[in-house]
Amino acid sequence: MSTSPVLAVEMTDITKAFNSVPVLREVNFELMVGEVHALAGENGAGKSTLMKILQGVYQRDSGEVKVLGEVVSLTDTFAARAAGIGMVFQEFSLIPTLTVWQNIFLTAEPLGKFGLINDGLARKKAQEIFDDMGVAVDVTALLEHLPTALWQLTEIAKALAQNARVLIMDEPTASLAKHETNALFELIERLKARGISIIYISHRMDEVYRVADRITVLRDGQNALTAKLADVTPAQIVAAIVGREMSGNLTYEDRSARISKDAVLRVTGLGSGRRLSNISFDLHRGEILGLAGLMGSGRTELVNTLFGIDRAHAGSVEIDGKNVSIRNPGHAISLGLALIPEDRRAQGLVLEHSVQENLTLPLLDGLKGGLLLSTQKIVERAREMIATFSIKVADQRMPVAKLSGGNQQKVVIGKWLGTDPSILMMDEPTAGVDIGTKQEILAMVREIADDGKAVILISSELPELLSVSDRILVLRDGEVVRNFLRADIPSEEFLQLAVQGA
Repeated sequence: MSTSPVLAVEMTDITKAFNSVPVLREVNFELMVGEVHALAGENGAGKSTLMKILQGVYQRDSGEVKVLGEVVSLTDTFAARAAGIGMVFQEFSLIPTLTVWQNIFLTAEPLGKFGLINDGLARKKAQEIFDDMGVAVDVTALLEHLPTALWQLTEIAKALAQNARVLIMDEPTASLAKHETNALFELIERLKARGISIIYISHRMDEVYRVADRITVLRDGQNALTAKLADVTPAQIVAAIVGREMSGNLTYEDRSARISKDAVLRVTGLGSGRRLSNISFDLHRGEILGLAGLMGSGRTELVNTLFGIDRAHAGSVEIDGKNVSIRNPGHAISLGLALIPEDRRAQGLVLEHSVQENLTLPLLDGLKGGLLLSTQKIVERAREMIATFSIKVADQRMPVAKLSGGNQQKVVIGKWLGTDPSILMMDEPTAGVDIGTKQEILAMVREIADDGKAVILISSELPELLSVSDRILVLRDGEVVRNFLRADIPSEEFLQLAVQGA
């Protein structure tokens, strides 16, 4: 007689609404012991809300949650932790100026005699956790001195130190290099072998197929698909995510007829500290210029220097044939430049401010009624931008922090396009967004260039660069090492070899 597999988590008919707007509608989700279960869906589909209910951050309106077969009342994060639920955050919840062991046991330090913190025991336990994970790390090192991969592993160790039997991993590879991602996947296999259950949230299909046993897709707050990965194709998953078959939006279309012969931007011999050296290129109106390279190659440093965040120490910059010395971002904006930064939460948004305040922040000079700001103009302008960029928000006065990642990114893009720049620089604009939003952003990039603006696009996703770029610069160690017309790149493998320096 066969027995049913043990369920680490069983969520049944979960319903949740905010301000009478339904976010989850009778959602079901289950996770077996020792299973990696991927959770996918567009930004705003309800993934984060469902997981926050499991974490005890939000309270469900109806439905039931069981952990290891027992009904639980997850009234807060402490109750979730006591039930064995741990969270590995995409945006790290660690303190850089503390050591690894201090971060692991922060607010949960082991106590010795007289109720004092037993530092030695904490260090010993932290080292045992990493040894058990099969990871070599100096637990006495300050976190700020360690690479990003070890920050991620410290997040995992912190959850395991709290006796987590279920780990929620939210885009865990977003900040990792390829070799660090491989190490994380090996760790996940070891955790599975120990009976740890993992909910793996990711927009990257290759990762999902490599690491997960099953997948659940949410769409518009409802179940759209649950299946074994072995029984479903990537195309079927994408169709479930977006509710339709995707067109070939990653297919390049020749745009050479739309590109002006005149250079709107000319960079010659640009250098910035140790980051950039002798960078030279032209950028034309209507052109999409892709920047490819490994992490640390100088891509972000280049756009930061052009935007006045970093100071140039050598070379020259011309805009519309006039030599300019960009002093700061305000000066760059006045010259017609705009930058969509790599980290939307830290650099692109004021998280505690409303959606409408973030959208209109760079536009306030044009939203006055006399000497003072016009609330009516701000409200109307924000409403127009929300409609234009299809931002999903119940109330434009709500804090932008409450939006999904994809909708936050649309706010960042929208507010800078509102300045009507002639040169738009976009640093990883599709990072951490779902497939549907990614397609929207790539279509938006094409439309921006078709309107006669010049675009510089940074992306670590080579298929994205190849689908929209008219020309691609390959950077390595702060220098431009290759300059390709898109027509001269026969395949993704060709570009990957160029990026790797092969």
